Amino acid sequence: MSASSFGNSSSSNNAAQADSTPAYEQATPRTEGRGRVEAVTAAARAGFLADSLPWLLKWRGQIVVVKYGGNAMTDEHLKSAFAADMVFLRTVGLKPVVVHGGGPQISAMLKRLNVAGEFKGGFRVTTPETMDIVRMVLVGQVGRELVNLINAHGPFAVGMSGEDANLLTAARRTVSVDGVQADIGLVGDVASVNPDAVLDLVAAGRIPVIATVAPDIDGVVHNVNADTAAAALAIALGASKLLMLTDVEGLYSNWPDPASLLSVITADDLEVLLPTLEAGMVPKMEGCLRAVRGGVPRAHVIDGRTPHAVLLEIVTDAGVGTMVIDGARSAATQDNAQIRTAPIAAGPLSSELPVTETDES
Repeated sequence: MSASSFGNSSSSNNAAQADSTPAYEQATPRTEGRGRVEAVTAAARAGFLADSLPWLLKWRGQIVVVKYGGNAMTDEHLKSAFAADMVFLRTVGLKPVVVHGGGPQISAMLKRLNVAGEFKGGFRVTTPETMDIVRMVLVGQVGRELVNLINAHGPFAVGMSGEDANLLTAARRTVSVDGVQADIGLVGDVASVNPDAVLDLVAAGRIPVIATVAPDIDGVVHNVNADTAAAALAIALGASKLLMLTDVEGLYSNWPDPASLLSVITADDLEVLLPTLEAGMVPKMEGCLRAVRGGVPRAHVIDGRTPHAVLLEIVTDAGVGTMVIDGARSAATQDNAQIRTAPIAAGPLSSELPVTETDES
């Protein structure tokens, strides 16, 4: 073999090795003579890490359920930032569990396949044909993409759905349209959760990424709203936090008045406010309410359009978005509350509450 052949082979091998190197090992090398701007930026990053220490110690070892959706799952930069956030949390000792829907992706695939779509009361009418497409998109496209983004940083994420290991059991639901109950097909609420498989993955240091399709007691697979599923899983897993990513800054008591943005609300106050909310926020806020009532100390809706919104909520003093706490206890008491691990006590969510296309899975 000629010298040039050796050289080409070496270059190819080096390129292949670089391509296979995990993202966390492809850090930009340090350079000498960094300017003032770079030094200030580095100092700010160091300050952020130092300030985050009390929060990291507080939440270390705790399960955090994150409902991934909205603009965060369609913008490439935000998708990468979210994946990095999950790996960061896992690396510093938290136990993130990701639950995702995929309404926009489902709609795009239905259009691509020339399958007509219909909505009743804000819910997608899910025929058996549509259900096959929903399943394909959530499990094989959206979930797989997120698993790959996380695993670019190392072998952390494991994809699964509500069908795996009897994780979720669905109960078929109807919806009220102009006061009349309407059949919306294979759309379900969460009837029960078997968290054992997820707990096993978390104990092994993995990040479960869960698609929200689930069978009923007869084995018929249903499309389950991701907000509903995230709340149910947070309760069953004994999570210390539930975070819902949205496309707004948080909960407004008088939408769209910016002065009405709430940073904290008790479960009691949320229950009163719930009937007045815009349709798109109803499933998220009802999910937060159900989670807190079911024993999750804190539930949050945060703006997924902000890069690294999850980290800003968990490891900074100010936090972002709106936090829901149990109205029966003070925030200080909530900080030290024992995380309950009992299975779900509440029944399926009311079928009277609509969701928008972007919210459903």
